[in-house]
Amino acid sequence: MKAYVFPGQGAQFPGMGKDLYEKSPLAKELFEKANEILGFRITDIMFNGTEEDLKQTKVTQPAIFLHSVLLARTLENFQPEMVAGHSLGEFSALVANGALSFEDGLLLVSKRAQAMQKACEKEPSTMAAIVGLDDEIVEEVCASIDEVVVPANYNCPGQLVISGSFAGIDKACEALTAHGAKRALKLPVGGAFHSPLMEPAREELAAAIEATPFSVPVCPIYQNVNAAPTSDPATIKQNLISQLTAPVRWTQTAKNMIEDGATLFTEIGPGKVLQGLIKKVDRNAEVAGVQSFE
Repeated sequence: MKAYVFPGQGAQFPGMGKDLYEKSPLAKELFEKANEILGFRITDIMFNGTEEDLKQTKVTQPAIFLHSVLLARTLENFQPEMVAGHSLGEFSALVANGALSFEDGLLLVSKRAQAMQKACEKEPSTMAAIVGLDDEIVEEVCASIDEVVVPANYNCPGQLVISGSFAGIDKACEALTAHGAKRALKLPVGGAFHSPLMEPAREELAAAIEATPFSVPVCPIYQNVNAAPTSDPATIKQNLISQLTAPVRWTQTAKNMIEDGATLFTEIGPGKVLQGLIKKVDRNAEVAGVQSFE
């Protein structure tokens, strides 16, 4: 079975999508429509901006979404049998499998980015990657700390990203290093995504998601909050709302997709992060990537 996966924040790069704009009339048309919807020329930042320009959450998330979705739209024989997306990538996956229109998907991603940025400014926070420990140890250590700090991204066996207040992350990194973590590295992110500190953003996004029409998709999506497949629009909405404050269960998502018959995972969008993570979940998994116009 063909499985398509879509990357999240952090995969962006200067010049992303420029070849799509120049070589595909359909992509050019949708890029210009995106500029209108967003109210600024995101294409100028994507094609000519610096890494720093692209790091702004209000730019990063729509940029990755556009790159992924428009690549999928221009692929020949794009017939997904199952899809998944990592965090932000879940919105790209939902447009690619027909659950959301391009316009509604972009509006929700823009709303999500702005709401998350506001939450980060209100309560400064961060994330850290923990490498070389079992998930259970990381969970226990986080639970033992008297600050906000929680598991956020279960990326692959031996790699778990934690999220929380600056004090919580500092204490957790120290404790996890003492428990034998190979690395406890703070990440250059704007805030504690997928943690309780995103509750104001979750409430804001929930209203927008509830007001947006979702359709029955052409294939199941394996969602971040429970790693389970669904094609039910009401369930998709609720899981999408929960996603902002819940962990991304990517390890289990990849395992479940393989158990359900995925024979080839194709990552659509910038970077190769998900291909690497899936190979670490199952080294026999077949992976491929599309990040430029073909």
